[in-house]
Amino acid sequence: MPMPDLVLSRCMAHAILADRELSAELAPTGRLRVAIAVGPTPSAVYAVRGEAEGELRGVTVALAEALAAATGLPLEIVPFRSSGEIQATAGSDLWDVSFLPVDDERRRHVDFGAAYHILQSSYLVPAGSPIHRLAEADAPDVHIVGVRNSATLRASLRASPRASHVPVETPEDAVAMMHGGMADAIAMGRESLSGLVTQIEGSRILPGSFLTTTTAVVLPKGRPAALARVTALVEEAKAAGLVQRAFERVGLAGANVPPAAGAAS
Repeated sequence: MPMPDLVLSRCMAHAILADRELSAELAPTGRLRVAIAVGPTPSAVYAVRGEAEGELRGVTVALAEALAAATGLPLEIVPFRSSGEIQATAGSDLWDVSFLPVDDERRRHVDFGAAYHILQSSYLVPAGSPIHRLAEADAPDVHIVGVRNSATLRASLRASPRASHVPVETPEDAVAMMHGGMADAIAMGRESLSGLVTQIEGSRILPGSFLTTTTAVVLPKGRPAALARVTALVEEAKAAGLVQRAFERVGLAGANVPPAAGAAS
């Protein structure tokens, strides 16, 4: 019968090996590379750069820092222009973790973990627009602009099939098109639109939503142990109030954060 100290040593060795294997699956380079979309206004997906030093801040940055701290891995933020670009690079070994809105197309490219936000998408229309309801955007003479390869643009194509849809690379491009009179509506999540409405004088956000989904932590496909680990960590971050505080710090106190798994409803 093994001595107690020998049993303990074997258990510790197995635990260390398991931790190493998990770290290798989560961060093969030894750094936790987190893909983050950077935009003009903060949202559940987009971080923004500070005006003074250009440092990134936002909900996804707070989550990335929490994941790195919990796993003991050095953090490397990999910036992208949009969620669509992040999705497009999921199989390119450029990043290990990211945060994206959930839709069926994305499930083909990434594995989703815990949700930390409930996303609702709508349209922003310019001053004087005759469009007052979502259904009125579904017309042949309406030009809707949205970020390429985004869950919101795909949902808008389903919700307004008769309208013309124009994909752009960034939210800034969408604003430029509306300023230039080339867009009758911008399709994005409500948090993003609430920031853009201040950049387009007289614009307004339509009531209701044509997409309701969640925004969640994601990993490239085929990393089940790592996915389970980051899912547990995001749930812990929600339970501790970290996610809600991160939204509040960027002026989005009204963002809808789902309860942590196992929390009383």
